[in-house]
Amino acid sequence: MRLTAFWRWWVAGTTSQLGSAVGTLALPLTALTVLHASAFEMGLITAASYLAYLLISLPAGVIVQRLPLRGMQVALDLVRALAIASAPLAWWFDMLTVAQLIAVALVVSFANVLFDVANQTFLPEIVPAAQLQARNSLTSGTHAANALGGPSLGGLAVQLLGAVPTLFVDAVSYLLSATLLRTLPARRVQRPAERPPMITMIREGWHFVLRHPIIGPAMWDATATNFVNGAMLALFPFYLMRELHASPLMVGLLIAADGLGALIGAALTTRFTDRFGTARGLIIAAFVGVAGALIIPLGTGTTAFLAFALGNVIFASSTVVLSVTTRTYRMLASPPELLSRVIATVKFVSWGAIPVGGLLAGILAGPLGARTTLLIFGALTVLSPIIYLSTPIRRLRDLPLDPTPTPTEVRV
Repeated sequence: MRLTAFWRWWVAGTTSQLGSAVGTLALPLTALTVLHASAFEMGLITAASYLAYLLISLPAGVIVQRLPLRGMQVALDLVRALAIASAPLAWWFDMLTVAQLIAVALVVSFANVLFDVANQTFLPEIVPAAQLQARNSLTSGTHAANALGGPSLGGLAVQLLGAVPTLFVDAVSYLLSATLLRTLPARRVQRPAERPPMITMIREGWHFVLRHPIIGPAMWDATATNFVNGAMLALFPFYLMRELHASPLMVGLLIAADGLGALIGAALTTRFTDRFGTARGLIIAAFVGVAGALIIPLGTGTTAFLAFALGNVIFASSTVVLSVTTRTYRMLASPPELLSRVIATVKFVSWGAIPVGGLLAGILAGPLGARTTLLIFGALTVLSPIIYLSTPIRRLRDLPLDPTPTPTEVRV
């Protein structure tokens, strides 16, 4: 039964992720090719896509803990489908604007926050603790495969059909996901006799993360990385189309390099951390990510395309190693009753950096250009290894479930 539930959960997520990967390309290309958006407007769209992580991530942990997971996830899939479908419908009636695309991105971002917290909270309920690392690697690998194939398919679809009609693919994927999620067993929500106020529950999760010697620094590292990711999300389509003059198909293929890197990272994470240790692996991966981010905006002509693809592969693979390792550790080290609030706290801080990075990148790219802005943000990735080296993690081989390291865990 556990295995059956996991695979239904996995297929639902895979379906919506593939559609989202197509839509993630189609939405900015709609802004660029149909509405001729500026760099600042692209920054606004990216900021709106992640703004909800700043606004509702903290209460999301409490909401997920109090509501039935299955019903909530199905409803959120339907909300996302309707929001995405509204863009091509407005275009059909010649009413589509950049403001509507921003609104669509904002609605989807609110649904994404609640859905992602619920999804991660659900996984430990259907997977034994000993299999969490493998299942997290599988889901990251699946996400990577979708990120690899989705933009390529999206670029081809945009080339053949146009950017706006391609958005329907994303909407349909959410409907299919909702249908599959309805088959999962419902979680019985425990209703305690005394329910603490939401602010008290949020504070408990917040204090646990900030005071934890491993989860806390890992959150700040993810924040620094996601700040740069926000700039990349905002500027990649703009940089490729406006400065490198790539076609929609080429844009899709080049952005798909991120998926290839993520797939490599997901495939190698377990072997990599077994070989070097989970703590040392975090530091190594952080340094590798710096190199990848700095390669992305280099070169001109064909060299620029190759540098973009290579840098994306390196940066994405390192990011996935960091993500899988720290996500698995959070699931194992957090008390079950706090897990959803721990996840929500980490998302609030780390994913909240994405809209800030995207908006700032859109502002800077106007006067400086996309290439220079990407170089500036690439240089900021050096904060990632610095964060880990400034904590006790630098003296560990593996991340201890007991945050107080034992002599056997400390290997200088």
